[in-house]
This record gives sequence, C-alpha cells and structure tokens, in this order.
Amino acid sequence: MKYLPSRRAFLAVGAATVMALAACGGGDDEGGSSSGGASAPAASKLVVIITPSPDNVFFKAEQDAAAAQAKSLGYETLVLSHDDDPTKQSQQFDTAISRKAAAIILDNAGADASVTAIQRAKDADIPTFLIDREINKTGVAVAQIVSNNAQGAGLGGQEFAKLMENKGEYAELLGKPTDTNAGVRSKGYHGILDQFPDLKMVAQQSANWDQAEALQKTQTILQAHPNIKGIIAGNDTMALGAYAAVQASNKKDIVVVGFDGSPDVVSSIQKKAIKATVLQPASKIAQMAVDQADAYLKAGGKTDQPEKQSIDCVLVNADNAATVKDFAVAGS
Repeated sequence: MKYLPSRRAFLAVGAATVMALAACGGGDDEGGSSSGGASAPAASKLVVIITPSPDNVFFKAEQDAAAAQAKSLGYETLVLSHDDDPTKQSQQFDTAISRKAAAIILDNAGADASVTAIQRAKDADIPTFLIDREINKTGVAVAQIVSNNAQGAGLGGQEFAKLMENKGEYAELLGKPTDTNAGVRSKGYHGILDQFPDLKMVAQQSANWDQAEALQKTQTILQAHPNIKGIIAGNDTMALGAYAAVQASNKKDIVVVGFDGSPDVVSSIQKKAIKATVLQPASKIAQMAVDQADAYLKAGGKTDQPEKQSIDCVLVNADNAATVKDFAVAGS
C-alpha cells in the first residue's frame, strides 16, 4: 500500500513554499537584500535604458555604454528605443514602472513631451537620469547630464569660419525643433559666425537630424544658391546627407562641418571629405549616468551631484581625427 501524506502535511509544505517564494523576491529582474529585515522585499536590480533608435551610432554608443556599466555594477538591464515618439516612450515608462525598475537612464523624446512620463516614474519611486538631451523642467529627473552644446557649437563655428576663410555664402541644417540641443547648437554657431560680416547665411532649414532629409534639402539649397561655399549641420547624420548632396553636385570644394564625433564622419575627415565635427562624449555621459544612479540607490535616494551637469565637447579635424574612436579621443 502506498503511503498518502496527511492534509496537515500538504498544508505545511504549501506554507513553506509560499515563504520561500516571498524570500526570493518573485522575479528575474529583482535581487539583492534589504536592510529592513527578513520580511522586507528584495531591492530591484533592473536598470531600464531608453534612447532614440540605435540605427544612429551615437544612440547605439549610449545604449552599449550604459548597459555595460550597469552590468559591471551587478544590475540587469532592459534596453528600449522610443524612436523619438513620445507616446512610445510613455509606454516604455509604463513598462519600467510595472517591472519595478531600480532606475531609468533616458535620452528623451522631447523636452516638453517627456516631463509627464518622468514625473510618473518619480511618483512610483523610480529615479530617472537623463543623458544627451535636457527637458524643460527641473526637479523631476534626478540628473540631466548633457554635452556642453553651447561650448561645442562655439568650437564648430570657429572651425567653420576658419575653413571658410571668414567669408562667403553658407547654409545651415537644423535639428529637430522639439529637441533643445537643436536650438542651443544653432545659437552657438551664430554666436561665432555672425561676428564675420562677410559670412552670409543664405539658407537655414531643419532636416530633423535625418540623413535622407538632409540630402534632399541640401540638393534643393544648392540648386537655389549655386555660390554656396559651406554647410554647417547640427549633427553628423545631417552632415553626411549634406556631403552626399555636395558629391552628387560635383561641387567638391564646399566645406561641410557636423556635430557629434560619429565614426563615419571621423573616417570622412581622415579621407579629406567632411572637414570637421564636434565630438560629444556619448559613452562617458552614459557611464556617468549609471554610476550616479548606482550611488543614488545605495545612498537611499540621496545625491551629492547637481541636477544639471554639462560635459565639454572636443573639436575633431584633420589634425586629431586619427586619435578618435567610439566617441572618445585617445588619452582624454
């Protein structure tokens, strides 16, 4: 005859199982221990990283650097792309909140449109650390760590003026209007270029950070203004599109300058094609955000860092392009 355990035994085993599950924290994305005693829930070890599309190598560098740094500190990661769509970004914040993330690293989808989602995470006790792009509100995110776009644009403007020999017609390609960086960079360029009375801007159009759009708009600009000597772009993606249009027009003496320090443009500079760019330390900024998130969590929600943090950019031209790799200058 087989032995059948009593109902009391089943109840005892069931209770033990429930206690064991509770002690484990109940999910793959949570772990660690709590200082609140054996009955306290385990702390989340999930860092959610949200950026624009990794099709742009700049944002891919952000994702890779943030994920690698988080994993090195013992966190699990969830990497998402909002594709510059605030609605999609909002849904991704909901995912982070439902999964009880420890922190969110964000390169946002709009200076105004992102505030509500970040506030929602804050209300759920999930801190957000912004990289690359600021929002138009303070006190919502824990940190906003960005390149010093004004300083970088000053460098780019100075180099562009030098390459143009301080005279001639030029065009400017602007970034996405909803991105504060677009306006800051344009203002920084003009803080330099407007000082030269013989430099004349004959066209200024937004190409929305997009290479194909920059190609098309540059073609139109070149047809309307055949005497253009230079094109200054708000990012490297647009600079690549502009240079492709220049090549197709056979006006190879036109100066093209970008902003970002992307590998494709650095390579172009080495080939004496695009003349210069301004490097943003994308990987460094992403790593800083993860380090600050880790310190914030370990300090129980306290930080000794200011919310607004600005990291200087570096000019890249023919003199130093060979020393640049993965958005960093060797030795810096």
